[in-house]
Amino acid sequence: MEYLPIGGNKEFVIQSVKLAYGADSPVVKNDQIAAVQSLSGTGSCRLFAEFQRRFLPHTTVYIPVPTWSNHHNIWRDAGVAQKTYRYYKPETRGLDFEGLMEDIQAAPNGSVFLLHACAHNPTGVDPTPEQWQQMSKLMLEKSHFPFLDMAYQGFATGDCTRDAQAIGIFIDDGHRVGLSQSFAKNMGLYGQRVGCFSLVCEDKQEAARVESQMKAIARPMYSNPPLHGALLVSEILRNDDLKQQWYQEVAVMANRIKDMRSLLRKSLEDLGSSHSWQHVTDQIGMFCYSGMTPEMVDTLAEKYSIYMTRNGRISMAGVNTRNVARLAEAMHDVTQ
Repeated sequence: MEYLPIGGNKEFVIQSVKLAYGADSPVVKNDQIAAVQSLSGTGSCRLFAEFQRRFLPHTTVYIPVPTWSNHHNIWRDAGVAQKTYRYYKPETRGLDFEGLMEDIQAAPNGSVFLLHACAHNPTGVDPTPEQWQQMSKLMLEKSHFPFLDMAYQGFATGDCTRDAQAIGIFIDDGHRVGLSQSFAKNMGLYGQRVGCFSLVCEDKQEAARVESQMKAIARPMYSNPPLHGALLVSEILRNDDLKQQWYQEVAVMANRIKDMRSLLRKSLEDLGSSHSWQHVTDQIGMFCYSGMTPEMVDTLAEKYSIYMTRNGRISMAGVNTRNVARLAEAMHDVTQ
């Protein structure tokens, strides 16, 4: 079996771009997007981090607090300066929008901002459409570059189009965005390492030049991406019947997680917990940022053999009707 080209499976890239930006988006129709197949979301972020080092020298990447821990490793290993911006507010277990906007305003013009496109990991807290619009306008005023990491398209609301709305907001405002896509979660292709890295350019000619540089970065890193996962994704996305079936299945998975959130919250409330658990249902996506302390998490592991990351992040995909009552009872015990 032959190698794929450096840029990956072309049909996969075309279909990935359409899924993220929308088939009717002007930047898609006008061939303004440079894109390559990547080694899932991590690979996409790593390619962009190196692109930033080479072509946006002396810029700093601003990373939300908290974020997926590997983000810091990726930009560190690329030799890019990092700073953080406020995102999560522990007091409300929601978005620190005021702090976020203050940090966008305070950052030097032309900074790079890493944004989670939907289903923020680890908090499950996303901006509203109106908040995304305010962020976009301020970032445009400051000439910041938005790089969106979209690892959970479809898993936030169950609607792939709705989950990509932040991208559309930035594009409509005139931004030239960067984007990382992963199909690990929404197609269950964790081990296949299937992703797409894209950059929106001024025109078709610039896109061709930028894409050549993306390939030049990929070549010494891993030469070319794997084949089979990309074939699966492209086959599903280019076949209307299969794509509609996949949309429905993604919605089923997302809605099941929402149901488990509601059931966990109700179970905790029925146990008489003195705490508010509204954030369990306010947050979205695979993760619930519970607010439990590291010590509480340790007790859950030692006393109940229930495991989660020490920041209190629960993988809601692992909660089901058979174990939610036991989880609620254990959480109630350690949080009393």
